[in-house]
Amino acid sequence: MDRFQEMQAFVRIAERQSFTQASEDLRIPRATVTNLIKRVEQRIGTRLLERTTRTVRLTQDGEAYYRRCVRLLADMEEAEGLFRDTAPKGLLRVNLQGTLARHFVVPALPDFLARHPELTLHIGEDDRLIDLVREGVDCVLRAGTLQDSSMVGRRIALLPQVTVASPGYLARHGEPADPAALAAPGSTHRAVDYLSSATGKPVPLEFTVDGRVSTLQLPATVSVTGTDLYTGSAVAGLGLVQVPRYRVAAELADGRLKVVLDGFAPPPMPVSVLYSQHRQLSARVRVFTQWLREVFEAAAL
Repeated sequence: MDRFQEMQAFVRIAERQSFTQASEDLRIPRATVTNLIKRVEQRIGTRLLERTTRTVRLTQDGEAYYRRCVRLLADMEEAEGLFRDTAPKGLLRVNLQGTLARHFVVPALPDFLARHPELTLHIGEDDRLIDLVREGVDCVLRAGTLQDSSMVGRRIALLPQVTVASPGYLARHGEPADPAALAAPGSTHRAVDYLSSATGKPVPLEFTVDGRVSTLQLPATVSVTGTDLYTGSAVAGLGLVQVPRYRVAAELADGRLKVVLDGFAPPPMPVSVLYSQHRQLSARVRVFTQWLREVFEAAAL
C-alpha cells in the first residue's frame, strides 16, 4: 500500500461517489478502500469526503485535493510511459453506440485483445450522452456532431449517408427530383423524425445543394429515438429517413429500401471517440482510439 494507491482510491471514490463502486472498479476489497481513505485523511489532517448512508461527497478540502491528485496521477502515468515501453494494462471501460459496435467494433475485438493481452474490456451500449466521470467510463464511441463541450472528441471516421424510402412509400408519394420537390405545394412527402438525445427535438433532413448543406423539416407522423426503429419505420413505408449507408446495406440489396436524391446526399456523419477534458488521455484509451481508427479505415467507407 502506498500513496499512489491511496490517490487512486480517493479519485475513484470521488468520481463514482461510492466506496463500493470504487472498490469494484479498482478490484480491491471495499474494506481496503475504506482503510486507504482513513490513512490519507489522518496523514494530511483533514476530512476529504462527507459520507452518508446514501451518498459520498467531496468536502471543500477534498475538492482541492482531488484536482491535485488527478494531475499527479496523469503525470505519473505519462512519465512512466516516456522511459519504458510498457504495454497498457488493466480495465478499460468504454461505451459504444450500438450499431457501430455491432457492425464494426465487436467483430474486430479479437485482434485488439490479441495485441493488448493485459487489457480487460468493460463494454456498455448506448446512444445517449453519458457522464463519463460519474459513470466510471474512460471513453465513448459516438456518431454525429459533438454536442457536449465538457468532452474532447477525436474524429476517427466519416460515414457516407443516404436518403432512403421504401418502394411502397415512393409508389404512394412519388420519387422527388430534387430537395425542393419535397416541400413544394401539393407535396405529400413525409419524414420519420429522429429525436436528438441532446435536445429531444427532431433532427432535420440535410441535403447538399451546389456544394452547400441545406436543411428541411418535413411533416412527420412517427418520431423515434432508436436507430433500429428509424430504419424499420422507413422499411414500413412511414417516410423518408437519412442514415449512414452501411446501416441499410442489406435493405438496399434486397430492395426493401431505395436511395433517393442521390445527387443531393447528406453530409457524411463523423464518428468520434470522446473522453473527459478534465483527464489526460491514458495509454489504454490512446491504443483503443488508434485501433478504432484502423478498424474504420479497413472498412473502406
